[in-house]
Amino acid sequence: MSRIDRRSFLKMLGGAAPAILFPQIVSLADKTLGQSGSEQPNVIILLFDAMSARNLSVYGYPRPTTPNLERFAEHSIVYHSHHASANFTIPATSSLLTGTYPWTHRAINHRGMVRQDVVDKNVFRSVGSGYSRLAFPQNVWSDLIVSQFANDIDTFLPSSTYAALDYLKGESFSNDENMAVRSLDDFVFKEHEQASIFLAPLLSAMYFRDVARLPVDKGYPRGLPHNANYPLYFKLEDIFDGLASLVPGLRSTFAYFHLYPPHAPYRASSRFDRKFLDNFHPLRKPVHRFSSRSSNSRLESARRFYDEYVASIDWEIGNLFDVFEKEGVFENSYVIVTADHGEMFERGEVAHTTPLLYAPVTNIPLLISAPGQKNRQDVYAPTNAVDLLPTITQLTGGSKPDWAEGTFLPGLGGSEDFERSTFSVEAKRVSAFGSLHIATVSMYKGTHKLIYYTGYEGADSFELYNLESDIEEMEDLYPAQPAIAKKLKEELLETFLQADKPYSK
Repeated sequence: MSRIDRRSFLKMLGGAAPAILFPQIVSLADKTLGQSGSEQPNVIILLFDAMSARNLSVYGYPRPTTPNLERFAEHSIVYHSHHASANFTIPATSSLLTGTYPWTHRAINHRGMVRQDVVDKNVFRSVGSGYSRLAFPQNVWSDLIVSQFANDIDTFLPSSTYAALDYLKGESFSNDENMAVRSLDDFVFKEHEQASIFLAPLLSAMYFRDVARLPVDKGYPRGLPHNANYPLYFKLEDIFDGLASLVPGLRSTFAYFHLYPPHAPYRASSRFDRKFLDNFHPLRKPVHRFSSRSSNSRLESARRFYDEYVASIDWEIGNLFDVFEKEGVFENSYVIVTADHGEMFERGEVAHTTPLLYAPVTNIPLLISAPGQKNRQDVYAPTNAVDLLPTITQLTGGSKPDWAEGTFLPGLGGSEDFERSTFSVEAKRVSAFGSLHIATVSMYKGTHKLIYYTGYEGADSFELYNLESDIEEMEDLYPAQPAIAKKLKEELLETFLQADKPYSK
């Protein structure tokens, strides 16, 4: 693997803007991105962290948040019932990249890791060395996961590659950056937290003395976007210009770009700041007993900031896709737009650090444009993030691995199956090495969704919704439709208990 650290990357760029550095980037690409003999279609994944399909106008959201994704949709397959396998980055990213559910890969905790015997079962290896494999995990947590697959990645651009300000210490230790991030950035050098290790508070205060003088950028009235957990600041335009600068070198390339926005904090650009001071008031839903009980005013203001941030990102997506069109990328590439999980502004809950698995955190976008595709195709059957690995493996000339728990996506080798069951799992409170005795599992089958809570308040409980007649998940049918509930409950519990059996005493 060629791991290009930030210093080397910027030295190569000479400090100039990416837009005028295509020759240097092409030179890099000639060495690392264009190694294949015969050219095959590129596969480019643009993953946006915490992007909920429920807040995108391309999926019918009232606010015009994504006009450029709407333009992209006109020559794409649009999946309307696509679900994340989990509700936060670590398990959701691991599921997408391994094609397995959290109960299999076991990266279920904050800063967790994929189980060792699953590491070799990843999409980069499935694509194979016939492709040049590139990864840019801008989210540091996604970096912790992707770096586990280092042996199967040809070019790795670390999280800070296009950063405006980078105070990460772990990236200085190239021999084991993953462990360095976990030991230093997680426990010693904390920008806004009091470290507990002896002398760590003093070291941290000395190290971050310049952060307080971070310049206010007029392009971002609410402050520069940054990683919520690490001292990594960036501008949206720098990130997307950086991606655009790679385009001329994409030949027989599998590229995985895991972008941090629109993850909190929501920092819209000046073009979209205060854009949605409107009369839109979403449906108010009852506060859930397992929520953080945020007020309705907090929910609405957070939603507005989020929507404005999404609109800012969509603007940059439009600029990037203009480059794609100019360079002919859409003619020789599968371009995939998706998310790891969504974001929630209802039932007393903001964001996604929650045991809840309602649609805003599990219903994520999936739009795929095939090489030369000219027309739109809409798919309404349930699909899941675990379906991406087998589909991509087939598109790049391989066959579905026997360990993959997903299947081929409709329109790309698969067919719409409304009777198929897919799952989302949340179990961050328990050990990755033990039984999932405190967990939430949702199962999607046809028009129904069953949610299972176990280990909370001393008793198991279920909720049942008909998503065809109740898309907002307001009417719990579990008590009223015992026949349907019994059938779905039996299937969910059988699947869950079988997956958890190796860890149960």
